[in-house]
Amino acid sequence: SSLNEDDLVANLQCLSIDVSVSLKGGKVHGSLAHAGKVKGQTPPQVDKQEEEEEEEEEKKKKTGRAKRSVQYSPQFVNVVQGFGCRSGLNANS
Repeated sequence: SSLNEDDLVANLQCLSIDVSVSLKGGKVHGSLAHAGKVKGQTPPQVDKQEEEEEEEEEKKKKTGRAKRSVQYSPQFVNVVQGFGCRSGLNANS
């Protein structure tokens, strides 16, 4: 039997109702065969405690500009400076 707009669902005698409704939604980009690609490629997350322990064991070495600035900046100078004259980077005295 078909329903009219004035009929109420509570007045129906049948126990089950079949409803066909089109759902609004966006289109799927890409095929479903590629689903889960990114999750499969990412490494498993490490706990924060394990991450801190690894950081204490091995410190990352500086590269590029930072390495050169550490290399050429004298932190502890054993040579006593003269009368205001600066020695070069490769000077022995």
